[in-house]
Amino acid sequence: MPEEKWKSVAEAREFILARTVPVSGAENATLRGALGRVLAEDVAAPFDVPGFDNSAMDGYACRAADLSDSAETVLRETGCALAGAPSAADAGENQCVRITTGAPVPKSADIIVPLEETRAENGDIFIAAARRKKGAHIRAAGEDLRRGETALAAGTLCGPAEIGMLGSLGMASVKIKRKVRAAFFSTGDELKQQGEELRPGEIYDSNRHTLFSMLARMNMETLDLGAAADSPESVAEIMDAAAENADVVFAAGGASVGEADFIRPALASRGEVLFWKVAMRPGRPLAYGKLGEADFFGLPGNPVSVMVCFYQFARAALWKRAGRCGDLTPPSFSAAAAAPFKKSPGRTEYQRGILRPANGGWEVFPTGDQGSGILSSMARANCFVVLEEGRGAVSAGETVSVQLFEGLV
Repeated sequence: MPEEKWKSVAEAREFILARTVPVSGAENATLRGALGRVLAEDVAAPFDVPGFDNSAMDGYACRAADLSDSAETVLRETGCALAGAPSAADAGENQCVRITTGAPVPKSADIIVPLEETRAENGDIFIAAARRKKGAHIRAAGEDLRRGETALAAGTLCGPAEIGMLGSLGMASVKIKRKVRAAFFSTGDELKQQGEELRPGEIYDSNRHTLFSMLARMNMETLDLGAAADSPESVAEIMDAAAENADVVFAAGGASVGEADFIRPALASRGEVLFWKVAMRPGRPLAYGKLGEADFFGLPGNPVSVMVCFYQFARAALWKRAGRCGDLTPPSFSAAAAAPFKKSPGRTEYQRGILRPANGGWEVFPTGDQGSGILSSMARANCFVVLEEGRGAVSAGETVSVQLFEGLV
């Protein structure tokens, strides 16, 4: 086992990502079935997008040379162009064509004048004086994508915008990476399942349901292996089952140094423990290693620690496993502390906060007690307040870094 040395959060994240390998294998999915999945290959535009010059406004198509920027211009209307029903009408000298948004632009026209800048009278169109540029309000053919251009690169996570783009290219199906198989289990003799009667000293298992929910929201294939008893045999049995079926394995609890903590010895005998302590709070006893070909995360047993460690480390590793490209670290931005935050230097802390708009910016409040066993602090919060390793107590009014739950959690 390697030397038990604390890693910083940045070091631990970089260490994990450097040892994470994307899954092999791809499959075809329907257009809508690709939502939340990662593209396995580049998608090239089969034609120019848009395929023709079209109007970005309801108005009149005409020639810019006929318009005055100092006096009202009078043009004769020669016809109408509708979206989906191109018109044969053309805009010759001192003429215009009534046009709707999305309609093909008549050949001689090189500008669209918005409807609200005009008035009609006996077949004549009066256009208000204004300085206008040639090409105004015209969406040129190919201005979005040229035929053969890469529209979406392999490794792109398909969200609503990406699905819409694929649809605009006429694609009914797309090749995507297979789902990451993520197994998880909890440990502890004190754990009972929902519906069972609690006896003194027992608690309901929440961590497995939290892990399932976090994995399912990331569109991972989940495998719930249940709860292991506090014995080497039980932990070994469940880890062997995980190694056979998963790309990534999560254990909640049993990764510390207590008498009933069997995760690290079991991992060391079946794979490799690469590190197990991070200079952070909550979540210091985070074990990371390899279980066969699978990445293994031995998470702390406290429920807040499970969520913090998952989002700070496992989330990025899962996306990389899934083949997603780009910066995978959690995004953050600055806000003003609306109240003091307690902290001592030495570890990066992830306190739970409530972010809200204030005076044209943002301010954040603590949710109260920040204990790692207080799951209600996560339920009440909408962000992590990230307090750097060398930082001490924070006074009201100081700037802090926050990570929004929305889009992250």
